[in-house]
Amino acid sequence: MNLKILLPTEVYLDQPVKKVVAEGENGAFCLLPKHVDFVSALTPGIVTYTDPQGREQYVGVGGGVLVKQGAEVRIAALYAVTGEDLGSLRERVIEQFVASEERERTARTAIAELESSFLRRFVELGATADV
Repeated sequence: MNLKILLPTEVYLDQPVKKVVAEGENGAFCLLPKHVDFVSALTPGIVTYTDPQGREQYVGVGGGVLVKQGAEVRIAALYAVTGEDLGSLRERVIEQFVASEERERTARTAIAELESSFLRRFVELGATADV
């Protein structure tokens, strides 16, 4: 099988695998090469895959959609983080969440400023129309 993890801005991972384990909205599941085609909405969590050498690898994903079609397993997610082991993966996921929260906070601030500017202009236009 081949596992491909797609993010909005890049192909994060594209490599052969022996097995993929993930967690969907209906629970955890395992995909092997001869399994039937499959689609699942993923919950935020850890995707485990076994590489061709038999080593387990871990990728934290922020939810997404998994599609298995033939020998291809594709995951579309907003973000993904790899780690050498579960401990390092946990640290990287925390870093990702902190960075994501900061970007969201900045975006919310910018939107609030735009809204207040829009309202100010709207009130100014209303005041000049009354004159």
